[in-house]
Amino acid sequence: MAEAIAKAIDSNQHLIAEAGTGTGKTFAYLVPAILSGKKVIISTGTKNLQDQLFNKDLPVIRKAILHPFVAALLKGRSNYLCTYRLQNALSSTIGFSKEDAASLSKIKSWSKRTQTGDISEISDVSETDPIWYQATSTIENCLGQDCPDYADCFLVKARKKAQECEILVVNHHLLCADWSIRDSGFGELLPNAEVVIIDEAHQLADTASNFLGLNLSAKQLTDLAQDSLLEYFKDATDIPALRTACEDLEHEIKDLRLAFGIELKRGEWQDIQNNPKIAGGLSAVKEQLQRLRDQLELASVKTKGLESCFKRAEELHGQLTIISEDTSGKWIRWYEVHRKSFTLSRTPLDIASEFRLFMQQHKAAWIFTSATLSVANKFDHFANNLGLGNAASASWSSPFDYANQSLFYHPKGLPQPNDPNFIPVIVDFVLPVLQASKGRAFFLFTSHRALQQAAELLKDKLAFPLLIQGSRPKSQLLDQFKAAGNAVLLGTSSFWEGVDVRGEALSCVIIDKLPFSSPGDPVLKARLDTMTQQGRNPFFEHQLPTAVIALKQGIGRLIRDVSDRGILMVCDPRLLKRSYGQIFLDSVPAMKRTRDIAEVQAFFQEQKH
Repeated sequence: MAEAIAKAIDSNQHLIAEAGTGTGKTFAYLVPAILSGKKVIISTGTKNLQDQLFNKDLPVIRKAILHPFVAALLKGRSNYLCTYRLQNALSSTIGFSKEDAASLSKIKSWSKRTQTGDISEISDVSETDPIWYQATSTIENCLGQDCPDYADCFLVKARKKAQECEILVVNHHLLCADWSIRDSGFGELLPNAEVVIIDEAHQLADTASNFLGLNLSAKQLTDLAQDSLLEYFKDATDIPALRTACEDLEHEIKDLRLAFGIELKRGEWQDIQNNPKIAGGLSAVKEQLQRLRDQLELASVKTKGLESCFKRAEELHGQLTIISEDTSGKWIRWYEVHRKSFTLSRTPLDIASEFRLFMQQHKAAWIFTSATLSVANKFDHFANNLGLGNAASASWSSPFDYANQSLFYHPKGLPQPNDPNFIPVIVDFVLPVLQASKGRAFFLFTSHRALQQAAELLKDKLAFPLLIQGSRPKSQLLDQFKAAGNAVLLGTSSFWEGVDVRGEALSCVIIDKLPFSSPGDPVLKARLDTMTQQGRNPFFEHQLPTAVIALKQGIGRLIRDVSDRGILMVCDPRLLKRSYGQIFLDSVPAMKRTRDIAEVQAFFQEQKH
């Protein structure tokens, strides 16, 4: 694999490189990238993988090869402390709750010690704590070169290092965010690279799709109102209409959130247009945002802070207008309702042509790699999604001995997935497997509703610790799972990939259904409708390959090391009852298969001897 990547880099070619679990793909691309002496950007799927690559993998290679190189890590803006905003919050007269004040005080003392300002360094304030909004900046509220703390800005320092290094480690969000703002003449965070390596490349199309569109959240609007209010109290109390405009906007946002109702969902724009209450609420927010913009324009001459709020109001008003008035047919407009917030979005119908343009602007060699890029040994689905017409492709299977290390169990008599009793019936099939494996299992679901139903049924029937996604943060659940040694973890999509549990603690992966995406999702529905209108087959071209890749990811949790052993159980009868089931079977590793629970029990008995 390293040789194929070295050749692609030398000849400035694009390469799709699939590498099964345990291949050592990180080293296979890092070594040729470093030895090439070229400027290389490496993008990973998540910040965790980014940290692992930078803090663990690169130091190992640095010791092993004599070629000196400079590497840097760059994350998105919200991952760096903003000392100006922290100071603003600490001197604010609005006041914070006891918990928030305590967190701010911890951040303050850490701010005096940190060299990088990377918020993942501080262990006693969670990265997901909302208080970080007060101590980090967003693209909207950053004062840029006008900031009094600009000379010591952690983000500016990290970007400077990024410009000067040879190996830059980023993540897909940052890569796509830089790409989406490049059009407006700003961007260029990611220096002009000669090689771009995309790890966990199967996630790229989804991330790109989000960034190429526009997303406007209630939170962004509320943050604007609250930041403007802060600036009002500091420097503009002689403009009482500004305070009223801030408070009225917050009020209209809350009313619009109520108009969306209590159900948390994603829906088509049509729903907004067909509902006078929501449509009216949206118009009221837009009008009120315009009023706040006008008041901020009057106040903007006073200070840089007020000027910044004015620019944000103008930008957000422009985005809201674009999303609510677009009728070009090139975009999918939709909304999502969260517990206390909502998001309005506009997503491109076709990412492939956009991505092709992006790649053409950068004459780099692009390497795409992941354990799951092919469907039945073909790369068409991945290549078509990103418009990669002229990329070479190659595959290296896992070195693990699946035939002897694992067993694929698919019992007889499973109910159809649309059967109302599907979960209760499959739980009865699963219990003897969990008894045989003595816990030590991931039970993965395609929906939260199914997970909750199974959790209810299992809680009195299991003698093993039961860990349920959502009950605490993912990293804590995984630590508990590894420490227990006999736990059963119930998870949905976020546990299907990027989770690494080696050894006996995970000896069984159970999957409830073939992971087809919900056809009710507004973005997917619009894409499938367009494919149908073009005379294409959306099921075989999109839904099936996407489900196959998701299943491969789920199965990838099972065998993580040469000595791992385990059972895979798939509870969906369509695997053998439908003709397309064969495409799934052709895409999974070469495991022995059984329909007999006695063989599962014997497999675990063997493990003891």
